[in-house]
Parts: sequence; structure tokens; C-alpha cells
Amino acid sequence: MADRYIEVSLVKRGVTATAKLLDDRAPITCAAVWDALPLSGDVYHAKYARNEIYALFEPFAAAEPPLENPTVTPIPGDLCYFSFAGAELGTKAYGYDREVRSGATLVDLALFYERNNLLLNGDVGWVPGIVWGQITEGLPELADACNDLWRNGAAGESLSFRRA
Repeated sequence: MADRYIEVSLVKRGVTATAKLLDDRAPITCAAVWDALPLSGDVYHAKYARNEIYALFEPFAAAEPPLENPTVTPIPGDLCYFSFAGAELGTKAYGYDREVRSGATLVDLALFYERNNLLLNGDVGWVPGIVWGQITEGLPELADACNDLWRNGAAGESLSFRRA
């Protein structure tokens, strides 16, 4: 299979990076994401994992991918896939601007933009993610935009994933 690439953007800030899908390490997850593209949603900055931005989506795969290519210590440029039951995200402490129902499942597509991340959540413990992509171009500019998002707020900003 030829290498596949996507664009990851912070739409309002006008910043886009290119990422390579890790089909050799996470083939089921890569196929699910690729088939669902384009995806775009409100962006959030992590509270617990440190240098992470993410968007939440309704499930888009026929079945949730298995935990392939897992990590609890993502590195700069990693794209990770998480699946959460709504009850895991239902507390107001997460700051969502919408109700997260306890019976729902949500998919979290995340980008890690700097070092020293640890996927340990105070409410639920270790939260391994599936590493399904890696930024290959544009990470410094995207990291600057992520820091701006952290300092100045995420309101009105979208995180977008589309085929390159």
C-alpha cells in the first residue's frame, strides 16, 4: 500500500500540517479514520495530558478499533484515537460546551504538539491511545498555534482532518 497523508488544521488560525497515516502499525484505526474523512469539530485543549488538542466526534467506524499501536506517552506530532463512554466525560470539569450523555460513545481525535505528555486522567486512571498518524510537515507552526489556543482560548476554533 502506498503511504497515505492527511492535513490537520486549526481552521480559524489558518494553520495546517501534513501527517502520514501509520497503516503498518494501526491499520484498522487508519482505515476507519480515512474512510470517515473529512472530519471537523470544536477544538479543546487538554487539561490532564498537557500538550494536546482534540476534537470529539460521534463514532464513525462499524466497530471500535482494537487497541493497536498503543501509548500512554505520546510524542510531539502523534495523532491519537480514543473512544470514551459518555459517562467518562460527563463531568463539568472537562469544560465541554454541550451535554455529554452518559449512554453515548464519543471518539476523540487528538494531536500532541510538544513533549512530556502522560495519559493519566485523575477521574479514570491510565488512558492509552492508539497512535495512528504522525505529523511530517508543519509541526512547529501548528505547535505555535496550539500554544496560542492554550493561552488565548479555543472558543470558535475548529480542528479539521482531511485527505491530503
